[in-house]
Order: sequence, then C-alpha cells, then structure tokens
Amino acid sequence: MQKLRLLPLDRYIRSDEDDPLPLYYLPFFGSLYRGRVELALNGLRPGLRVLEIGYGSGTSFLNLALLYQEIHGVDLHRRGQSVEQVFAREGIDVQLCTGNLLSLPYKDEFFDAVLCISILEHLKPAEQPPAMCEIERVLRPGGLFVYGVPAERPLMQFGFRLVGFDIRQHHFSTEQDVAQAAATRFRQVALEAYQPFGAMVGSLYEVGVFERA
Repeated sequence: MQKLRLLPLDRYIRSDEDDPLPLYYLPFFGSLYRGRVELALNGLRPGLRVLEIGYGSGTSFLNLALLYQEIHGVDLHRRGQSVEQVFAREGIDVQLCTGNLLSLPYKDEFFDAVLCISILEHLKPAEQPPAMCEIERVLRPGGLFVYGVPAERPLMQFGFRLVGFDIRQHHFSTEQDVAQAAATRFRQVALEAYQPFGAMVGSLYEVGVFERA
C-alpha cells in the first residue's frame, strides 16, 4: 500500500478554519488519519485524468501526481488559486475550481477516476442518488469511482471527541447509505474496511471501489 506523501504543514493553504489538515500530523491519531486516505489511494489505478471532489488543502495531490497526468479538483471553498500555487512550487500542475458535487462543472465522460475522501457522509441520504448520477456522468466508461467514509463505531466517535470534533453535527449518511447508493449506478469492485486495531475493535473507515459500466 502506498504511503501518503505530505508537504510540511506550513506549506499548505487551509481551506477554512475547520480544515482537518493538522490532524494528519498528530502523534498516533495522525497515523490513523493518514491510513484511511492511503486505503482509498490504493484503490486507484493509473490513468490520464482524475477528479478529487472535496480536495480541501490538496493532501492527496502528491500521490495523485504519481498516477495521473492531469489532476482536477472541485470544492465548495474559494481558495483554489492559492492551493494551485502551493503545488506549482512543487512542480505539480493542478486544475481547481469552486463547485458542488450535485452539479459538477465538467463535461460528460471526462475523467478516468473520481475520488471522494470523507465527503459523501456529509450528504443527506436523499442526496446520495443525485450525487451518484453526477459522478457517473463525468466518469468515462470503465472509469473508477473511489470513496472513503467513516464507519460509525464507538471508538471512532471517541477519537473524534478527543480532538474536539462532534461527528453527529456533520455526518448525515452512514457507510451503508453510501454503499447502497453507489451500487445502484456502478459495479462494485471492492468494499474495504479500515481496521487498524483488528477485527475485534472493528472498522473505523470504509473504502468503496466502484467501476462505471
């Protein structure tokens, strides 16, 4: 499994005051936070063009640059130009825009892969079907849709409380809601549980890998 490649913390532009970027650098908890992203990245395969929905500060971009010739990102925040400049200094061209998952500003069948890390749980269950339709629309036939969402377990909830984050104020869809919605539009390739403490503790995160027909 590839390891998450990160810049020094002070080189990033945080998307907003709630950006969880510093969590990646914490002792112990940081390794858990990075591990869930690494599991999602491992579901991708090389291609021409990738879209990350909800790219935030761009923490996945160094890894994506090893797999794709073009990196695109869409997010609700308006700091895309500043994030582009961060990676331009690293020799990586990224094309970022402001937009909404439910109305993606891209043409049909444009991407080889779509990546969503910790995004879909913020949608309400009724919003999952239209979100999946939009992702399907921008994916080329045979393209991959890879997502990661928290698996709500007591230990995971406790961990977030330790860093001052109440997930119930932000998460509206469960991992089951997301997987069921994805399965209506795509062919399931894999559904992987992130279990850093083993099966007895259970899954803290779930990664889905789906393919467009």
